[in-house]
Amino acid sequence: MTAPGRDPVPAPAAKSAQFSSTRRQFLRGLGLVGAASVCPPLTTAATANPANAKPSHPDLEEYGRDPQPVILQINGQTHTVSVAPRDTLLDVLRHQLNLTGTKSICEHGACGGCSVLWDGRAVPTCLCLAREAAGHEILTVEGIADDPRFAPLIEAFCAHDAAQCGFCIPGFVVRAAELFLQGERMSTEEVQIALSGNLCRCGTHAKIVTAVTAALSAGAIA
Repeated sequence: MTAPGRDPVPAPAAKSAQFSSTRRQFLRGLGLVGAASVCPPLTTAATANPANAKPSHPDLEEYGRDPQPVILQINGQTHTVSVAPRDTLLDVLRHQLNLTGTKSICEHGACGGCSVLWDGRAVPTCLCLAREAAGHEILTVEGIADDPRFAPLIEAFCAHDAAQCGFCIPGFVVRAAELFLQGERMSTEEVQIALSGNLCRCGTHAKIVTAVTAALSAGAIA
């Protein structure tokens, strides 16, 4: 029985059901709010990149995926080669022009074995795109060997027995040719520093340094 003038007390089950319903609604509301705050706004192709809005990159030259002809100046000769955008100068020299004196060793620019003279500077061809070499004078170790100006350098390598297995020697010759072109005499310590970017697994660095130092002491090339 209930006292007169007082509302009946709701049954426990009804109270629990009412509270549960309210809790579900509360949690549902929190979920919607959280999703709205975390998820990015929906974008369409029209809003992300309007048809009339095209990106402008005046300094960026774009190429397709297909190989294209490129004219290269290698060892004083003109070569027209078919070059894909990702082909390195090392790939073209070895596989298209059969200039295998340029060695593929580390392919990370860390050993100097694939070096060539690029406008008189020694550069690792494994890090150079073949397309970038267009318009530049490239001299490989074969070109250095055929050039009589570098005869004293080649003779110094032979006279001081600077090669063991010989695999890394082309890179050393190219780097030494760069120093030889500068026409300055260098001390043994200076030559060691200048050749520090080239590695020899056989460990004949001492003889190589002696040969290059002797060649530089002979004087500049004509």
